[in-house]
Amino acid sequence: MDLNDALRTTGSIREFSPEPVSDQLLYDILDDARFAPSGGNRQAWRVIVVTGDQRRAIGEIYLDAWHDYVAHLLAGLIPFSPLASPSDRADASAQREQAVLLSNPEGFAETIDQVPVMLIVLADLAALAATDRDLERYQLVGGASIYPFVWSVLLSAHAHGLGGVMTTILTRHEDQARRVLGVPDSYAVAALVALGHPLQRHTKLKRRAVEEFTVRDSFDGVPFSRN
Repeated sequence: MDLNDALRTTGSIREFSPEPVSDQLLYDILDDARFAPSGGNRQAWRVIVVTGDQRRAIGEIYLDAWHDYVAHLLAGLIPFSPLASPSDRADASAQREQAVLLSNPEGFAETIDQVPVMLIVLADLAALAATDRDLERYQLVGGASIYPFVWSVLLSAHAHGLGGVMTTILTRHEDQARRVLGVPDSYAVAALVALGHPLQRHTKLKRRAVEEFTVRDSFDGVPFSRN
């Protein structure tokens, strides 16, 4: 697959055929992804391939967190925004019951325990160089050593004819997920990745133009363009 084409067509896939994914194919995907860059080349990721009874428990935890996500949307909010006010949080909580009522039995969140491949990607906190650790704001820099690996998993999956999606909803109830999977406190739940043979491949992804998010010299600088 051409790299440029892969970058422009690797969209999020949440609907899969029942066709299984072999361990050999999944191994090959992870074997490709392990070459992702990471801080100090410490490769702070750890992957749990969930195939047993834990799937159902993870699915229940995920769905509970998903209802919280939908409640934010019903309140007209960005879910779990770092800048949310106490009032925003209260508004979201007030929509929780309605979010549960709107649950779709055949939706992705409701059936996530049935995806062909479920990967839980963990971050080894002891190996992260989180340069924003001491700033008085939301911390995200440590993810730079984890999420390139996740993206590489999705790119490799695409190249092998699969599709998938990275979701961080499970982290909402990280402690519960840790208990189900036996994860020590020194690891963070960075993502759940679902993979499988896609029912439909997205070929025309919609994204903002470069001029809408890139400027010259300062935050309010002129838009960057080809000219």
